[in-house]
Amino acid sequence: MSAFWPFPDNYVWNLSANIALNTGGSLTEVARICERLRATSTRGDDAGTEEFFATWCDQADALVARAEDAAAAGHALTAGELLLRASVYYLTAERMQSRHFPPRAEAYRKGLDAFRSGVRLAERPCESVEVPYGDSAMPAYLVPAVGGGPAPVMVAYNGLDSMKEMIFGSGIAQQLARRGIATLIVDHPGSGEALRLRRLTGRHDSEHWSASVIDHLESRSDVDASRVGVLAWSLGGYYAPRAAAFEKRFKLCVAWGANYNWGELQQRRLAREGDRPVPHYWDHVQWVFGKDSLEEFMAFAPCMSLEGVVEQITVPFLVTHGEQDSQIPLSYAEAQYEHAVSSPDRELRIFTKEEGGSMHCSADDMTVATSFISDWVADRL
Repeated sequence: MSAFWPFPDNYVWNLSANIALNTGGSLTEVARICERLRATSTRGDDAGTEEFFATWCDQADALVARAEDAAAAGHALTAGELLLRASVYYLTAERMQSRHFPPRAEAYRKGLDAFRSGVRLAERPCESVEVPYGDSAMPAYLVPAVGGGPAPVMVAYNGLDSMKEMIFGSGIAQQLARRGIATLIVDHPGSGEALRLRRLTGRHDSEHWSASVIDHLESRSDVDASRVGVLAWSLGGYYAPRAAAFEKRFKLCVAWGANYNWGELQQRRLAREGDRPVPHYWDHVQWVFGKDSLEEFMAFAPCMSLEGVVEQITVPFLVTHGEQDSQIPLSYAEAQYEHAVSSPDRELRIFTKEEGGSMHCSADDMTVATSFISDWVADRL
């Protein structure tokens, strides 16, 4: 394994540490957190999760205190960078907890506050956006293209348990901005703020919320709504292709980590309890999709399949996958590519252990994926 692997027997905690490192965390700070948790990690994902929460929050609290001192001294840029890292640690702590864990809500609020204050003080281009959706709205961030003007735009979606702040921290939007492309990062139903604060639960037909996203983009003068693409990671490797297949206003699609038949994967997990992205997994997926029981969720899960769907993608289509992904089989990436027969320009890119980016959604080194994806998009959009 080429990744940072501080917990030899705890995949879930290792994945979280790598995601934190690749979405804005500091190696020294993350290593310090992991050292404190090393003994606890042997007790299993669920048993030590509250201590995991406290340790990551302690580091975040310390950075917030330092940020307050820096701001008081007139060092706004330093304060902003400290707050952005604090946000990473608060949200890393929060996403690993049961929805029934009371301190989770406060950590999430602190994470959002730290992020929004951080981008402002650090002068990071990032506009908070409300995308109208039914009688509610989807919270989003718009990262503008460098150079301004009506620019092409990529819409970025989450996976099962990620958030728009994590996508921002990955650097994909900044890479695209330097290539003249804006990015709208959306907390869609079932993810991030839409789930936690708006109570918008997930659904299988991602074209439904995508229509609202493009409607919003068509109302803006700072983007070119005739050149809109969609990208998403992890479970988003299902959401983005589904959206591109049925929302024909998307001009290209990127699956950052394939997810061909997620419903089938749930049957496998239920049978063997394999690698899971978060503890409390079955309760988590019921929460995400608004189901009242495991039986109800398992009856819904078969809807989450791209069989017969990717065949309807008629725009350029990129599928990326890591050869060491232990959550989603490489065969799913191959199936997505092989069945996208109507795409005029399709590509399958497998990231290897030698080059990096070979874990789930390139969590071991996201720079490999973000550079490749950004170049691929810029060449076409």
